[in-house]
Amino acid sequence: MSSCQIFVRVPVFVKNGGAKHLLAATQCSNSANTACYSSDARPKSEGGRLPKLGQAADAAASGKMPTLTSIKRGSGYRSSFSGLVATVFGASGAIGRGVCSRLGKSGAQIVVPYRGDHYNVRRIRVCGDLGQVLFSPFDLRDEESIRKAMTHSNVVFNLIGREFESRNFTFDDVHVAGARRLAKIARQSGVKRFIHISHVNAAENPRRLFLPKGSAWLRTKWLGEQAVLEEFPDATVIRSVDVYGRNDHFLEYYNNRARFGWGRDMPLWRKGDATIKQPLHMPDLVSGIMAAVNDPNSAGKVYEAYGPDRFLLSDLMDWMHDVMDKDYEDWHYTRSDLRLFFIPFIKGYALEKMPFGQKWLRAATIDKLERSQLTDEPVGLLTLKDLGITPGTVQERMPYELEAFRAFKYHVYWHFAQRPPIHPLVPISRLEEKQLLDGESFTKNLLNSIGLHVK
Repeated sequence: MSSCQIFVRVPVFVKNGGAKHLLAATQCSNSANTACYSSDARPKSEGGRLPKLGQAADAAASGKMPTLTSIKRGSGYRSSFSGLVATVFGASGAIGRGVCSRLGKSGAQIVVPYRGDHYNVRRIRVCGDLGQVLFSPFDLRDEESIRKAMTHSNVVFNLIGREFESRNFTFDDVHVAGARRLAKIARQSGVKRFIHISHVNAAENPRRLFLPKGSAWLRTKWLGEQAVLEEFPDATVIRSVDVYGRNDHFLEYYNNRARFGWGRDMPLWRKGDATIKQPLHMPDLVSGIMAAVNDPNSAGKVYEAYGPDRFLLSDLMDWMHDVMDKDYEDWHYTRSDLRLFFIPFIKGYALEKMPFGQKWLRAATIDKLERSQLTDEPVGLLTLKDLGITPGTVQERMPYELEAFRAFKYHVYWHFAQRPPIHPLVPISRLEEKQLLDGESFTKNLLNSIGLHVK
């Protein structure tokens, strides 16, 4: 079937109100029903008014293009622009979502680099007003995509972390090479502030329990700190303990079936009586990160973020199960010695070989088993209090976070006497901690004296 020719006559009126001429356009198509013009024959206004995109292009060509930070600012809340443009790497994580929410609340413009499907991060769009949250695809090995994500930013957050190794990314790829690449490109792009998150136990030779070389996660975290400070000397490093909150890797890790032993038995190193934890609420860490951004004196400094109290892991675990109504009588909860029960080791080794599932199993790997049983050991650096942040206590904050894991949550107690008792959570004193450390030192010296070299 041959195509038909359609002739359309369009009158073009000028300022004097009369028809100057009629233009005819011809289009040959099977389903054409509109007129087409060439660039010369297209009608133009007499005023010669250029569109905004054309004005922007001319301004950019002449070197007079205003930067994002020079745009008129508002009052500093979600429906305004505070002048802060932030790129948040790792925004899809638990800490990243909290940082994005605080940034949006302060009127900052947020650039969210993502990899994979953009639907995984689109919920972050509601953190800011319309047009304030932007998305940019990137790959941690592609410098051009990283540079594009931070071109207009004056603050960059590196919240990328890897809880387990995979075929595509190892701990070294993410914590060391990736952190170095982000810091280097941020410095080359003229970024003013760079915020990097690490761990309080990160060390070149981390303390070990059963792994021959200790935790590779902690070692690469320490190497990542050094790499960031080498490439971006004014970077702010925050060394945090394990934080608890929604979608964390502390509460969800210990409430995961992959972490249990037989039944609901909880194996801990020396039953948890030799491990001291100082957990921190996730919003307090986010508050510290935002305080570091707003404090120009924090540039080039390293902070330690930890909770106000120190607890034995055994006491903390028993109290958590009391709050969750998971006692021995109804839930069959017990603590055992990890040195005598090998089920978590077998589970961790098997899960490391699986090509999927680590994200939902909260990385119940051998390395996670090693570092989760280490005592939190701050070295006396600056703390959150130096940033004006006072962390909340575990007794106040953690029961709300444990509500999602409570057993028999749909059961209603008609009287408070029917509810299982919750034993008080008492922090460990300095004297008790010193006695514990002295006992460990005596055991190590005894083993070393008989030829069993223990660090």
